[in-house]
Amino acid sequence: MLTRSRSLSLIDQLVSHYAGQIRASLLASGARLPSVRDCARRHGVSPSTVVAAYDQLLAQGLVEARQKQGFFVRTLPPPATAAVVPGTPAAVSPFIDAAALLRGMMPPPGRQPMPGAGVLPAAWLQNGFLSTAVRRVVNSPAFDELSLHYGEPKGDPLLRAALARRLAGYSIAAQPEQIITTLGATHGLDLVARTLLRPGDTVLADEPGWPLEFARLAAMGVRVLPVPRGPDGPDLAVMARYCETHQPKFYICVSVLHNPTGYLLPPAAAHRVLQLAQRHDFYIVEDDTYAHFAPAHATRMTALDGLVRSVYVSGFAKQLVPNWRIGYVAAPPELAERLTQTKLLNNLTTPALLERALSICLDQGQIRRHAERLRVRLDAARNRSVKLAREAGCRFLSEPAGMFGWVDTGIDADALAQRMLDQGWMLAPGSMFYAERKPSTAMRINFGTAQNVAFWQAYAAAMSAMPRG
Repeated sequence: MLTRSRSLSLIDQLVSHYAGQIRASLLASGARLPSVRDCARRHGVSPSTVVAAYDQLLAQGLVEARQKQGFFVRTLPPPATAAVVPGTPAAVSPFIDAAALLRGMMPPPGRQPMPGAGVLPAAWLQNGFLSTAVRRVVNSPAFDELSLHYGEPKGDPLLRAALARRLAGYSIAAQPEQIITTLGATHGLDLVARTLLRPGDTVLADEPGWPLEFARLAAMGVRVLPVPRGPDGPDLAVMARYCETHQPKFYICVSVLHNPTGYLLPPAAAHRVLQLAQRHDFYIVEDDTYAHFAPAHATRMTALDGLVRSVYVSGFAKQLVPNWRIGYVAAPPELAERLTQTKLLNNLTTPALLERALSICLDQGQIRRHAERLRVRLDAARNRSVKLAREAGCRFLSEPAGMFGWVDTGIDADALAQRMLDQGWMLAPGSMFYAERKPSTAMRINFGTAQNVAFWQAYAAAMSAMPRG
């Protein structure tokens, strides 16, 4: 509710409220603002006040009016580098609201965890072994060597050796020379894209999928061919049609605990995808960000393929320390050399001191034990979050698994997200997870941060206040 004040009019308060959300990327480019009548009810003001506020947002260039449709956050023009390829699906908007999810992953200290966030609560990640490992490296003779030189382009050799042993536990045979350390898994995916793609190229990607990947590829001028992802894996018929019509450079996928659905890739589907890749000569880029929470039997295409035409990407932000930004890529030998050249051109090297500390923790089994504790904690949080979600009237669109739940709210999730944002709760509406933003009743919840009774009470109140029909 707005407050009546001599210093700031109700109109100015309303303008400041929505302008702040737009400038902070908490309202997506192309998102529809509440109708005049709904906004007036929501904030306890007259419709004329809302009209005056929306007119000011229009004058500031933050929104646009569409006849008989309402007011929408202004859609920025696509970058000049985006190439148009005849016959391909419509381009992904590079301004899809990936920024909102990223901001939810980076709250200021002390802020309550958001149910739409992509990270676990900070308290879960606290441990003593990382700081101990850093002190051990700092107090060793290796400190000067690791600090006063750039280090090896592929990354710290002891960490790469430890990672090779870790991958062997997933039945992925990779030599240390095939592994390149990165500034997180996101940087690893970016390295692969910059190495293999040029403007106008096409790639296959799971849909629903990770908004940041859609946005980044589009900003590179790459065309995304969305492949529907279900419990039985990607829609192979759609993939085959794309392969016949276009020449995709790679297929980017999350085989294990898919984001946002939590699906695991069945072995039969993995085998058929690899057959398509062989037949049509494209790479498989497997994002295994959630490996730490996965069951032992999980199928990875890189394990079946043996890193012949597949690339494996993972990191430690979800499990350990998000701000250390340590990830890695494992690739076929020739491609590993090309990835190293791209890393050199863009980042030179990565922080060897932190990489050496991480290698100590891997070798001593501390990270494995930490992951086991996290899985137990996440299992309990998932059970509680599922119970609360169902009591609030949500229906799960996929079997709850891993870190995220994919639920049906039964109403326009974007409109719901706006109302919840007014109350200080950030949601992840389903429209964000599609290559071309479209209305959706789905939303993604983080099981680690959605077990808050206060959130579900606010959710129930927002649902009851939503206009119907």
